This record gives sequence, structure tokens and C-alpha cells, in this order.
Amino acid sequence: MARSRRNSVEESAENHERWLISYADFITLLFAFFVIMYSISSVNEGKYRVLSDSLDDAFAEPEQTLDPIQIGEIRRDTNPIENLIVGHSDPDKLTEQLEKIIDLEQEQSRLRRISDQIEEVLSPYIDQELIDVKQNELWIEVEMKSAMLFGSGSADLSRDALPVLQKIGEILRNLPNTIHVEGYTDNRPIHTIAFPSNWELSAGRAASVVNQLNRNGVKPERMAAIGYGEFHPVADNLSEKGRYKNRRVVLVLLAQSAARHKILSDERSKLLQSAANDKNSPSPQSAVADKN
Repeated sequence: MARSRRNSVEESAENHERWLISYADFITLLFAFFVIMYSISSVNEGKYRVLSDSLDDAFAEPEQTLDPIQIGEIRRDTNPIENLIVGHSDPDKLTEQLEKIIDLEQEQSRLRRISDQIEEVLSPYIDQELIDVKQNELWIEVEMKSAMLFGSGSADLSRDALPVLQKIGEILRNLPNTIHVEGYTDNRPIHTIAFPSNWELSAGRAASVVNQLNRNGVKPERMAAIGYGEFHPVADNLSEKGRYKNRRVVLVLLAQSAARHKILSDERSKLLQSAANDKNSPSPQSAVADKN
């Protein structure tokens, strides 16, 4: 009787509100679920794009390249031309090619200075359109109208031509460049004892200019007189204005390195590219070693 009374007391003391703990946990989880759902429903588009781009950059495949891995710092104090020479399979051949390029660069710079000097000295005649100075990578052209130099049908220099050739001779006498003096005529035929055709007239006029330049101190072995006759017109021979333009003498100062190496500007870039390719290509000894 006493035991039954003790059991009833213990059962009445037992806590019957333990379910509240599980219920509270459930409510908390449910609240967290709705918070997450709400946050997902109001995504910041800008931040989402930033996150997306970052993930793409992080998981993108690395760019593949055949270039060797650089170890250490790249030297900035070296000349790129020197870098091509170092380690080249045929350094002598590469050096020769690069020397040609350097010679042409220096010669072109010198031609620009000479051209500027000629234009400055002959500026009064240039303003009167009696002389035209043109510069090319390989030469300088000084085009002189025949009306300023010669009389009609004559190869004898006029008095007006002497001071012009004197000024040109003072510039050219100390230069080593080869000089071509080219004579041109219009298409009107000429039949005289001295000039049976325009060939002889154009050549005679070119020779007269060469002889005068020689008197002004230009060495004769540097010069050549060429007659083109009527066959290289620069204007229409049907008009007097066109014939006037065609009657001319052109003095051509050739670049020394260009005449020696025959290098044009487009060929210069090809040479540099070829030099770089030759450096990257394996030498015969290394090729055999790789094969073995």
C-alpha cells in the first residue's frame, strides 16, 4: 500500500512539457527556412553577376602556350637586337643581316638631313615650281625643269642654271653617295646634226649637268649621265603644260647602304622576323640530340 502511494507521487512529479523543446526547434528551423527563401527571392543582380564572373575566372581552363616558362626577372637593359644574336644557331649570318638593317636606318636618317638641306638652299626655286625635291627610302630626287637650265632644243646650260648647280654642288661634293643625272624630253621630235633624236638631246643635257657638277667639286667617278628621251613622261604630251613638265633633268642621290644591300623597308621587317625564327629553331646539333 505504501509502495503504490510512492509510485503515484513519482508519476505526478514527472514533467509532461518536454514536447515544447522539439516544437521550439521546429519553429526555429521553419523561421530559418523562410528567411532563406526570402533572401533568394530578392537576389541583387549586380552582385550575382560579380559572383558569376569570379567563379568563371576561377574555374576557367588556363590559357595554353608553347612559350617557355620565364625563370627570374627579364632584363630590361639589353638591346632587342643583341637578344636575337645571343644563342642564334648562326650568329655570323644573323649579325650580317642586322648590320644591313642598321646601315640602312643610319643612311635613311642621313638622307633626311641632306634632303632638308637641299630644300632650304633651293627654297626660292621650289617656291617658283622650278625645282621639286622628293625623298625616298633609297634615294633623293631633285627634279629641275629644263626651261630653267637650257634653251629650246639645246644642251648648253643657261646662265640661270649655273648658280643653282653651284649650290647643289656645294652640298654634294663632300658626300660619298652615287649620283645619277637623268635627262627627259617631251615627244616633239628633233632632227639636227648634234641631236638626231630626243635620245641624244636628253643624254646631252644630263651630260652637261654632270660636267658642271664636276667643275663644282663633285668627283666624276660618283656620277653617271643617263638619257631617257621622251619615253618616261610624267604628264600628257598633248598639252603645252604637260610637255613643259616632261622636259626635265632629275638628279638622283642614291643611298649608299641601300645600293650595296638592296634592302627595302618591308624587307627590313622580314629580316628581323627571320632572325627571330632562326634563333628559336634548334641547331643541327641539338636536333640530333633530341632525336637520340
